[in-house]
Amino acid sequence: MSKKQIEECVRASLEGYFKDLRGTEPDRMYDMLVKVVEKPLLEVVMKQAGDNQSKAAEWLGLNRNTLRKKLLEHKLIKK
Repeated sequence: MSKKQIEECVRASLEGYFKDLRGTEPDRMYDMLVKVVEKPLLEVVMKQAGDNQSKAAEWLGLNRNTLRKKLLEHKLIKK
């Protein structure tokens, strides 16, 4: 899947989200979207990296400590 295809999926999902709201105004969309995208992103990258946090952090362009914090926030690892 290309970057353009991912953008199209996100765009279609957001249009569906607004349609489902039926005129109700959304609230804190940015935070909601980051959370719903970030968790599966972390899950897939960690799986592909063989649960190697250093490798996953490098692939994501994150500091390893930042990745660890995000994994804890999403309850993908235990303290």
